[in-house]
Amino acid sequence: MTYTPTQTLTVAQFIAQYGDDSRYELADGELIDRSLTGAHETVSGKLAMQIGIAITNANYPWFSPRTCLIQPFADVATARRPDIIVLDETLLDNEPLWQRQSVITSGRSIKLVVEVVSTNWETDYARKLEEYALLGIPEYWIVDYRGLGGIAFIGKPKQPTFTLCQLDRDEYRQQQYRLGEAIASGLLPNLQLRLDDILPR
Repeated sequence: MTYTPTQTLTVAQFIAQYGDDSRYELADGELIDRSLTGAHETVSGKLAMQIGIAITNANYPWFSPRTCLIQPFADVATARRPDIIVLDETLLDNEPLWQRQSVITSGRSIKLVVEVVSTNWETDYARKLEEYALLGIPEYWIVDYRGLGGIAFIGKPKQPTFTLCQLDRDEYRQQQYRLGEAIASGLLPNLQLRLDDILPR
């Protein structure tokens, strides 16, 4: 991901100009170019399919929109665009913007957020972790398929890592999975997944 120099934007300005462009998100008024690669999209696409199968098999009233923005805080010019988001359809009537725009403002509507790590790994492991916990999102998955994260986050030697963060009160408890290990989600207990299943061929 690269930072594109620009004037500071409000969330409303960002949504008006870039709301339909999945390439960008907003952080503290700054436009962030996500510059997604084909490998990144392969991983997020394969994972979205597995999540969709688990949701369908469990008959949950949840879905994963194709594009969606999260506005975490009303007083901060930030609009996140996670790689995958799972929403509870029964709670969307409480979302003030949803009928007009694909924007979520309440963590109660969100069951799961997934970020597939690219060059801005610091944001995924630190800032977004904090934002999503404050919003009360039950699970946050960090999929570091290339092992890019810092040693403090994924250990040594650096290797592909799937970090499953489960909300405990207002903080995430983290469980890490490596290649060959079965991933256990409290949110989707019927999910049968290993990191190997979603890597690019």
